[in-house]
Amino acid sequence: MLKVLHLKKGDYFKGGIRNSCFLTCKVENIDEKGITFSSEKKEDGSHLFPLTMILAQVRPICMRRMLRELASMGLSRLVLTSSDLGEKSYAQAGLYTEGLWRDIVDDGVMQSGFTGVMEVSFVSSVADAVLCCKGDNLLLFDNVVGSRSIFAGEPISGSSVVAIGPERGWSDRERRIFLDSGFSPVLLGRRILRTETAAVAASAAVLGKMKLI
Repeated sequence: MLKVLHLKKGDYFKGGIRNSCFLTCKVENIDEKGITFSSEKKEDGSHLFPLTMILAQVRPICMRRMLRELASMGLSRLVLTSSDLGEKSYAQAGLYTEGLWRDIVDDGVMQSGFTGVMEVSFVSSVADAVLCCKGDNLLLFDNVVGSRSIFAGEPISGSSVVAIGPERGWSDRERRIFLDSGFSPVLLGRRILRTETAAVAASAAVLGKMKLI
């Protein structure tokens, strides 16, 4: 607040209460003990989009970026899962065991200018992920079995669940689980994207199809 925003006594700044309202804040005093400010509640800022993502674990350095970006985009829920072709040790990284992911999600929410915080869940398999995710539109983004572009066809309505695979892709067994559970295979394009690129691009594409952005 002091080094970046250069706030002084009497200045105003925007704030918010987690999963609640916006605030208009005024700096009342600055001294060696810290900053004192008053606040006035404004309208609710906790709105999140009805979009859930099932995302396979990838390298923690990549996941840090995805957590921040997906939180800033307003997804309501992110389900992180281990996968057949992914490195199993990723789920035991300090990013999760030390709870560092929470601060990263919060950073993404603050970047968005809203107060709603994306829920993050952890499961051990695709089968478990599918069981805990419900939606009106179930979309498997996959370059192997994808049969149509997400950009084709009419807009979609209701809630959506999208699935994004790990660096080496989903296994055939996992693809079958998705397909047997009602997921429709779709494509972002013919190019094979990095997981962190695909996750953000798929979110934007689906939110666009839902006419939410």
